[in-house]
Amino acid sequence: MDTDSIARERIERLRELAQAATVECHEERARRYVRRARRIAERNRLSLPKQFTRFTCDRCDAYLRPGRNARVRLQDDHVVVTCDCGGQSRYRYE
Repeated sequence: MDTDSIARERIERLRELAQAATVECHEERARRYVRRARRIAERNRLSLPKQFTRFTCDRCDAYLRPGRNARVRLQDDHVVVTCDCGGQSRYRYE
């Protein structure tokens, strides 16, 4: 197996674990999973999947759940996601 494919599988598994931890109200555990996934991506020079980057806060590493710890607003031609820490991410409609 290729090293990149192993790293991608690990990142995907960590995303699933972070999502499950957030659902179960284990916010700190979810942050650890997000940080670990980012570290793996950096070491292997991989970009994180779009699904991962859209649901994580760059500022505090929280896994975002709209309505619980994130606010989602639609503006002219983009979506604005605001974390409870105040961090914002913007992306275009797709």
